[in-house]
Amino acid sequence: MKNNVLTVMKKEFARFFGDRRMIIMLLLPGILIYVVYSFMGSAMAGMFAPDESYSPWAYAVNMPESIVRIMQSSGISIIHIDDNEIEGIKEKITHKEADLCVVFPPGFDEQVEQYDVRTSSVPAPNIEIYFNSVDPNSQDVFRRTVSVLDAYESSLANKFDINRGVEGADLAAAEDMSASLISSLMPMLLMIFLFSGCVGLAPDSIAGEKERGTIATLLVTPLKRSELAAGKIFSLAVLAFLSGLVSAAATIMALPKLMGGNDGLIDAGIYGAADYAFLALVILSTILLLVAIVSIISAFARTVKEASTAVMPLMLIVMLVGVSGMFGGAQSETVYYLIPLYSSAQSMSGVFSLDYSSADIAVSCLSNLAYACIGGFALTKMFNSERVMFSR
Repeated sequence: MKNNVLTVMKKEFARFFGDRRMIIMLLLPGILIYVVYSFMGSAMAGMFAPDESYSPWAYAVNMPESIVRIMQSSGISIIHIDDNEIEGIKEKITHKEADLCVVFPPGFDEQVEQYDVRTSSVPAPNIEIYFNSVDPNSQDVFRRTVSVLDAYESSLANKFDINRGVEGADLAAAEDMSASLISSLMPMLLMIFLFSGCVGLAPDSIAGEKERGTIATLLVTPLKRSELAAGKIFSLAVLAFLSGLVSAAATIMALPKLMGGNDGLIDAGIYGAADYAFLALVILSTILLLVAIVSIISAFARTVKEASTAVMPLMLIVMLVGVSGMFGGAQSETVYYLIPLYSSAQSMSGVFSLDYSSADIAVSCLSNLAYACIGGFALTKMFNSERVMFSR
């Protein structure tokens, strides 16, 4: 039996690697992912980051000289205007011809000095700031101005300090931040990549053989139908794993660019050999299950096009279980790791967040293998059915 299964696998590998177009299709998704994610990161950084050569400035009404000096020391130039010019400046800000307008009430310093939060019956002095959140330069000047005013407000009644002179107050480890970011994205992406690899291979291997009539040649050989099913599933699993591996590697390399070019936020080096080993087991068992499911659907189809259409609803399920790994971390109850596909997403989320139980991973992998075996048995029964295999 072992030799017959290997023969089927060699046939599938020869068909795949002997076709240059198939190899290109294997590499193309990873290349496109890297290019698109890198471009998106650069484009978003350009959209939301202020111009580096830009000199920030703001229009001001009734701004006290004490605040003018602070604003100028922070690099923001001030242009004084009168009350009757406010509407015109607001119009310019709307059309991105000006960045900021800060309106102080008359006698601001005196109002602040007389105001007592405990006894005053009138509202505190109010500063109006107008800006355009769509304009990166305007957004940057607004953020810097609010920071200056917050610091000025604190200096007026400095009853206590927070973390003065304290370094390293944020005790979150760098690897925790990387793990949090990666675990929020990679389970969904990996599930989609693995499914896409299966969909790109299984329909042509099974429905394609039916469509071309070559499946009949295989079925009349002394080869057992169970051996044919096992050979198909194992060979497709290897090819789908390679496809998913290329796409996953491209995604990990492109993530720092997608996150705005800050490589410090994304560090795949936080994972050890044991983490990668558990992840590999989850991926391999998940691929076997996906290949079994897609193969069964493809066996019912009469053409590759019909098979590709029939597996699309499964894509929604894969996306939903992938999204489930983005929120709240991995489940802690073992029963969740018995649910097909969902257990894979939860296991991936646990590994990527560095918060997982090896027992839960084992349950997930074994359940996936059990479901894959059931799928292989069902596929064998379908290969034994002439009505299914020779339907036109």
